[in-house]
Amino acid sequence: MRVAVVGHVEWVEFARVRRLPRPGEIIQASEWWAEAAGGGGVASVQLTRLAGSCTLFTALGRDEAGEQALGQLTAVGVRVEAARHVEPQRRGFTFVDGDGERTITIIGEKHVPRGVDRLPWEELAGTDAVYLVSGDAAAVREARRARVLVATARVLPVLAEAGVELDALVRSGSDPSERYRPGDLDPPPRLAVVTAGREGGAWTTADGRAGVYEPAPIPGPLADSYGAGDSFAAGLTLALGRGDGAEEAVEFAAQCASAALTRRGAHGLS
Repeated sequence: MRVAVVGHVEWVEFARVRRLPRPGEIIQASEWWAEAAGGGGVASVQLTRLAGSCTLFTALGRDEAGEQALGQLTAVGVRVEAARHVEPQRRGFTFVDGDGERTITIIGEKHVPRGVDRLPWEELAGTDAVYLVSGDAAAVREARRARVLVATARVLPVLAEAGVELDALVRSGSDPSERYRPGDLDPPPRLAVVTAGREGGAWTTADGRAGVYEPAPIPGPLADSYGAGDSFAAGLTLALGRGDGAEEAVEFAAQCASAALTRRGAHGLS
């Protein structure tokens, strides 16, 4: 299968702590590391694991953090097609507490791929499935060249502006920034999935079918929850691209999300 991701990358520093610090408090991290994370980073590595290869259409800063992100993603097998921006690479800082919950602070403006960027958009016409994390409306239209297009509701205004039909829209039921109601997109997505963490989630189709799914068992010790949502979306993208039905696709995606809970940080690279 040929799969791709369209979206942003953040160079994220992680610190594992027993609990979050109180205002004014100093705490000691038990371990710390940095990864090329963010939605595009997480999903592209997940799809590389699932499909054997993946192309990430993105934008990166020309600074040291941008080079580090490019180097790390390339090293794990992601093919990175990136517009390079003069602005500093967007960064992040994430606390991981004793319960595995992540708390994220973002630093800087998001670098998103744009339709006018000199990227090999024409390749998407021969791609089986694309997961769109971020971009402008022109990038969304370029992504629609793929046979299957899955997108996150985080960029709902951009999706509405683009006016293309999505094969699936994925959103978190606990994130107010990802709210979606019927009528928000015209045409409506063929499949709409809402995730609910430990409660599983639900799905509906444009032709009126609906269902719920249970969370998949975690296949090992819990590490942290960073990237579980984008790992779910990446799994859904692969499953729909290979022809799975809605019920089978969300069950496979739930397995990918649960597996992500056992990996440290964005990718579990060390």
